[in-house]
Amino acid sequence: MKKIITLISIVFLIVLSACGAPTPQKAGETANTKPSKDGEKSITIAGNGGVIEKTIRDVIAPKFKEETGITVNYVPGLSGEILSKVELQKNAPQIDIAIFVPTDVYRANDKGLTEKVDESNAPNMSNVDPKFIAVEGAGAPVFGLVIAPAYNTKSFKEKGLKPIESWNDLPSGQYEGRTAFVDITNDWGFNTLYALAMTNGGGTDNVEPGIEKAKELAGYSPTFYKNSTQVMPAIQQGSADVTVMGSYVIGDLALSGVPIKMAVPKEGVPVQAFSGALVKNAPHEKEALEFINYLISKESQALISEQGFYPVVEGLELPEKFQEAIGLKDTDKTYKPDPAVFAEIRAEWSDRWTKEVVPEIGKLLK
Repeated sequence: MKKIITLISIVFLIVLSACGAPTPQKAGETANTKPSKDGEKSITIAGNGGVIEKTIRDVIAPKFKEETGITVNYVPGLSGEILSKVELQKNAPQIDIAIFVPTDVYRANDKGLTEKVDESNAPNMSNVDPKFIAVEGAGAPVFGLVIAPAYNTKSFKEKGLKPIESWNDLPSGQYEGRTAFVDITNDWGFNTLYALAMTNGGGTDNVEPGIEKAKELAGYSPTFYKNSTQVMPAIQQGSADVTVMGSYVIGDLALSGVPIKMAVPKEGVPVQAFSGALVKNAPHEKEALEFINYLISKESQALISEQGFYPVVEGLELPEKFQEAIGLKDTDKTYKPDPAVFAEIRAEWSDRWTKEVVPEIGKLLK
């Protein structure tokens, strides 16, 4: 009899669980976005980890919840991975907002995976600086940055090296074995190849000059890294003096005490932003739009700039604590890449990089 009662109890508990009893969320698992029993609303955002995740989780989300009562759940990942996840979930979306690099903003919009975001549903878009907008109406720029070379100021001074003045300075024997460049699979690497092509008379329609320079870059490099998580230790520990990375990472390293400074080559640096895109048929569209609009308010952008990002709204400046490391002067040249063209050429360029550039790694090292 006791065994029968115990069996009934177990079955009863299983039924309760199936009816909605909460279960712990595993690391990396999509968060539950259903309102809690007390009516609490929540949204789910998927975006990069690191500084971006920390900024939203620890700085923006708590203030947003305090003002609106809406909880923000955050699922970290790389932009391309998030795009794939959104596409897989298109018939039953679990993500409300996806944070993408410019090329993926275009790809998501082109695939019909996102909804329109403009002044009609996010009024603060009227204050956004147009140079940060990747695709008109396809998302709101949130985290402004440039992708640029950076160098160890202490090491350069000790060795009597001049600050980097051109993208062509990067594939140089004077830095041999002391570099930390990322592979083309990373947005920093792709922009490096484009910059090398542009600097040497090529561009999106002619990558040949870039490939040739990238071979030299590889020759003087001990390796190519896959992501910022791998690059940062090399810079922090002093095993590399030269790199190319997002300005916000350079600023964060400098603030932590690493003797690093961004260089703006005479040919210019690409200005862009990580953008918040509204996923098509998002489970909580109204609340998601409210959060997107909140992210591009002057209040939020002031807080975001305190983490080392260029504010995307007009009338705000980068905080003084970052000016020495990543401040842009009026005389610094910037340009805005075309994400549609980048999306079109990316596969071909990646293939050529893998076949022609990667095999040259380390060949010019003494």
